[in-house]
Amino acid sequence: MPDIFQFILAGIVVGFCVGVTGVGGGSLMTPILIGLFKIEPHIAIGTDLLYAAISKFCGSMVHAKKLNIVWPIVGWLALGSIPASLGTSWVLEHILSGSNQYKAILTMVLGFMLTLTGISIVFRHRIEAFFKRHSKSTASAVELSREQIAQLVSRKKLQVIIMGMVLGVFVTLSSVGAGAFGVMALILMFANLPMIRIIGSDVVHAVALTLVAGLSHMSAGNVDFHLLGWLLVGSIPAIIVGTLVSSRMPEHLIRRVLGITLLLLGINFMINPVKAKPAAPKPQQHAQLIVSTSNVKA
Repeated sequence: MPDIFQFILAGIVVGFCVGVTGVGGGSLMTPILIGLFKIEPHIAIGTDLLYAAISKFCGSMVHAKKLNIVWPIVGWLALGSIPASLGTSWVLEHILSGSNQYKAILTMVLGFMLTLTGISIVFRHRIEAFFKRHSKSTASAVELSREQIAQLVSRKKLQVIIMGMVLGVFVTLSSVGAGAFGVMALILMFANLPMIRIIGSDVVHAVALTLVAGLSHMSAGNVDFHLLGWLLVGSIPAIIVGTLVSSRMPEHLIRRVLGITLLLLGINFMINPVKAKPAAPKPQQHAQLIVSTSNVKA
């Protein structure tokens, strides 16, 4: 097992990236745990989900205090994501956990979500510009009152629920997508909303979703609390520092490097998924193997 210092350092690196760019929590932490520390995929994903819920909670409180949250969006997203997360957790625990392809499935889904997240970060401005050019709505975000926002959300509530279901499934399977991918989806659906309100709504929903998914993984024994504690020791101060210095950092460059890194990691996980180790022979089988080997030699 890696030293405690390495876990704290991983928390510092990921926390600083989150503080500077606003993304990278689950997207970076899970690949680091699997690829660098050789943590089993299901343990890495379960631990990272609770890590994300705790680390995002402080941010959600700030957004709530500044009234940056569109609660109808959070509610409709949760209506789709929470049941989808619980259903996915049940399938993982009762059906897929006994499969020889369990780890491969998790890492391939992780790779897929990392790839989507990387693309959404690298090409975010181009994607936004494309949808704005083809958007039928011309209202300015600043001009939208609370009642207008509520009406806008109500008209698109079915889309929001479906988006929540998609996030619920993939976040539970991979721990990735609640941040950057969730924000991108909301931008495309609500192009006229101020960016800060989209981010605030996404953060609050991400806290709820990752908490539910993390607790489900915890009930299945997929959370390493020792690992979780040391990651938080490093990341929470780093998130604060990263947030404070973010205005002085080349955020655009960091986002591009982060996006390309996630894209390459995602492709690697899809091409080379973590495979299950061969099951160790039972004592009785091992004894029979020794006897048969002795007979062959005789």
